[in-house]
Amino acid sequence: MQVSKTGSVRVDLVGGTLDLEPINLILPNVVTLNVATSLKAKVEISKRDDNKININSLDYNSEYNFDLNDFNKKNLYQSDFFKEMKFLCQLIDLFKLDSGLDITLSSNAPAGSGLGGSSSMGVVFFSALSELCGEYFSIKEIVQKVKGTEGRILNQGMPGYQDYFPALCGGVLALRGMPGDIQIEQLYKDDLVSFLENHITLVYSGISRDSGINNWEVYKKFFDKDIPTITAMGNIARISHETYLAIKNGDFEKLLELIHAEGEERKGLSQNIVPREIAEVFSALKNDFNDLGMKMCGAGGGGCFILTHKETDGNAIKEAISKTPMKVLEFKIDKVKE
Repeated sequence: MQVSKTGSVRVDLVGGTLDLEPINLILPNVVTLNVATSLKAKVEISKRDDNKININSLDYNSEYNFDLNDFNKKNLYQSDFFKEMKFLCQLIDLFKLDSGLDITLSSNAPAGSGLGGSSSMGVVFFSALSELCGEYFSIKEIVQKVKGTEGRILNQGMPGYQDYFPALCGGVLALRGMPGDIQIEQLYKDDLVSFLENHITLVYSGISRDSGINNWEVYKKFFDKDIPTITAMGNIARISHETYLAIKNGDFEKLLELIHAEGEERKGLSQNIVPREIAEVFSALKNDFNDLGMKMCGAGGGGCFILTHKETDGNAIKEAISKTPMKVLEFKIDKVKE
């Protein structure tokens, strides 16, 4: 038996860092908005007749060969025995297998892109493995198990929850943290999707970055009662709520202004949010394109950023980016998963 599954990586629109507990319960009107993209994590997995765990990672262009006997506490949790596959091997360990696996992995998200690629891969892999093993979990149960495992691997404080849901739900999501729960609202509408696709360009800078480190710094400063951080986070929450209302009211033109405003407010959270190279490219583009906005992907600033612009400027902006070391990542917004 073979199971194949795919799941979207996301582009976050507004409200990153607001998906960290308990910040999501402290600030008012907290909502995080993101879109599931046609850039997808893909997993193919099948059972073997022996105890071998063979992982073919197309992203790393590498094969990893393990044995079920390798899956002990020391190797899994106290060493780097599993190397880059540590996250997925800890997920495998949750199922207590009695036979081996052949696994093939691929992702359209560059490493350190700020698109939540590892989180997407985690939930897609867990979902595929649970189907293979005949164990079924709700979307929220999958997220809790994978998020907990990834948080242990990252060891940078509590990870946010927004990265996991687009791969499982698709569409355009509004996510709200509640005590002991996460509320998922699907906002997908054809006119909204068309507008976003025609007014947003996704760019990969080529700079691989760990946005989780900056996110952790912001988290710490928030609870250390750092006034500038608390003020900025409050403004981000306000802007995100306004963005949600603009979507609900069909005021799509206002979205571009709000996404850019959120990106500008986020710069105040850490001096490392926007790398110098990205700031210089945006500044140069701003001279040629009116109403151009920019927001880093990833709550703490990853290797990708989005440009918001007039529909008529889209092709010219892509041409301008092609003359830099950076590149446009073409994507569509994925439909809602059934």
